[in-house]
Amino acid sequence: MTDRWDTVLGYLIAAAPRDGVVAIDGPPAEAELLAERLRARCGATVVTGPVGDADLTVRVRTSRGDGRDDHAGAVVDLGDATWPILRHLDPALVPGDRWYASESQAFFAVRAAGWDSKFGDDLPAYDLAVSSAGLRAGGLALDVGCGTGRALPPLREAVGPAGTVIGLDHTAPMLSAAARRAAACAAALVRADARRLPFPDGTADAVLAAGLVTHLPDHDEALTELARVTRSGGRLILFHPTGRATLAARHGRTLDPGDLLDEPVLRAALSRTGWELLTYDDPPHRFHAVAVRI
Repeated sequence: MTDRWDTVLGYLIAAAPRDGVVAIDGPPAEAELLAERLRARCGATVVTGPVGDADLTVRVRTSRGDGRDDHAGAVVDLGDATWPILRHLDPALVPGDRWYASESQAFFAVRAAGWDSKFGDDLPAYDLAVSSAGLRAGGLALDVGCGTGRALPPLREAVGPAGTVIGLDHTAPMLSAAARRAAACAAALVRADARRLPFPDGTADAVLAAGLVTHLPDHDEALTELARVTRSGGRLILFHPTGRATLAARHGRTLDPGDLLDEPVLRAALSRTGWELLTYDDPPHRFHAVAVRI
């Protein structure tokens, strides 16, 4: 518990102006808990509640809290007060490379064991997302950010017995949870950071990124790395088993027209990073976009 608090507070202290005002906003009990711990270690003035002219606003999320954190400089998940997790930090304050890996691993590690029991109903959606993407048999398919391996069986079905399927995740408990599915469909598992994939240029015929890219601190960097490992003509499947509007409403937010997955924004980002958007589908029940490597 102490190490997790030390890590999160360390990132917030690095982001906080030394003589400025830090506002901790969110459910009162958890906001005050974070404020007390930050006051004990930070030179800034730390207050709770929304402050319009604060130098840094930190939004606290909990399982019962609202999701109105779109414009906060930092977001801390306190659903479990013994396991705080930094979920967002403005890259102008602290670059993503300094906090993303530890916080993403902390978030997913404690959720791995229960992931399938919570999201097991999504399996048919993964099957359809892969089967409708036009992948060719015999190729190499990568599931980047594979989690518990829900996409591994349909990827195996798509590339056939002559193809190769590899699931990659940077969280060891997720890979452990994926081991049974991987073994059942003859897929390999590799621990790796999606921003630095352990493959030569032009290796993959298809890349699936389910719920991945928007969680990475630099979207263009992520899409460029996925393009680097994909051959010309290879496919990229961007997928989530819930549509953007449905997911935003679930977290108390409205859709942001500047969001990466908004169609014109995504099309432009893909074009900048070596892709061409082929199909785009965002109904309430799923997000599904397919791009081709130029």
